[in-house]
Amino acid sequence: MGRKIKFVDLVKENLIVKDKVLKKIGELVDSSKFTLGNAVNRFEKNFASYCGANYGLGVASGTDSIRVALKACDVGKGDEIITTPISYTSTSLAISHAGANPVFVDVKDDGNIDPLKIRGAITKKTKALLITHMYGNPCDLAELKKIAKKYEIYLIDDCSHAHGANYGGKKVGGICDVSCFSNYPTKCLGAWGDAGTLTTSSKKIYEKALLYKNYGEKIRNFSKVIGYNSKLDTIQAIVLNHKLKYLEKWNRKRQDAAKYYSKGLNNVGDIFVLPFSRDISYYVFPIKSKFRDKLSKHLSSNGVENFIHYPMPIHLQECFSFLGYKRGDFPRAEEHSSKVLSIPLYPSISRSDQDYVINIIKDFFG
Repeated sequence: MGRKIKFVDLVKENLIVKDKVLKKIGELVDSSKFTLGNAVNRFEKNFASYCGANYGLGVASGTDSIRVALKACDVGKGDEIITTPISYTSTSLAISHAGANPVFVDVKDDGNIDPLKIRGAITKKTKALLITHMYGNPCDLAELKKIAKKYEIYLIDDCSHAHGANYGGKKVGGICDVSCFSNYPTKCLGAWGDAGTLTTSSKKIYEKALLYKNYGEKIRNFSKVIGYNSKLDTIQAIVLNHKLKYLEKWNRKRQDAAKYYSKGLNNVGDIFVLPFSRDISYYVFPIKSKFRDKLSKHLSSNGVENFIHYPMPIHLQECFSFLGYKRGDFPRAEEHSSKVLSIPLYPSISRSDQDYVINIIKDFFG
């Protein structure tokens, strides 16, 4: 095997920020203030401002951001949360952690939740609608907001793929009742370890989230609610605050690379790609083909790393078998998970590497 193309390469991105971040970490070591503090507060305020929200809150992971957000919206035992079967399992795991049950509805061809399927799933037990902007492609937020308003339920968005994505001229993270982000290292805004953030413009939601993320304490040693230990590590706040300065630039590079792929893969085999848009953050670049598994092996055998987001819809995961869903319940989601494949894309990917990937795919289709 000759050439090797990584699925994601964080080295160049981290080299850009390395010296300044390490200097700040050195100052942190000198002060030994390793939890909470000014660095965390700065990132929370800066990220909230970037998203167009009033409040930001750093937590330990993306899963925690959803779990804390749900509890801040008073979600608990017996509640139902309408959500998507196409996402990482943690989106729905957080619902169960909060004591509620996920209620799935099918998706559109792009993998995002289908607003037309939601109304039929709403019951008296429905407390919130939890959506995911798959691959950094924003959901139909205008329609989803109408539904949430009509039925008086919370609209929560999982923005873990969508740092910097836009909808209607606004950033995701500043549109819904509360927004949840993973800052896992590979994300568009990634830390140097696990981290998460939530944003909201509701003072009430923010203050409750603040309680739930820190043992339920408003005053140290006095817990008002059964909270979690979910603090954003100060070192990760330093990393994220510095990387935030580059997010727009890096997203433009992701978009440029996505545009190049879109053009290069146009009319190749049976491949479906998302219609190109500068509103999409392109956390990954998904393609769909009924020959997905064979294409994945062909790419791998020619040195091109690739990944499936996600190979099994959440409603078919073993951990949710108690909900009683079965194969065939959500045909679009099941078809999507059987066809989707992510190919290498990151801010520093070269045109030469993209040409190689495109040519390997063209070679597969003959």
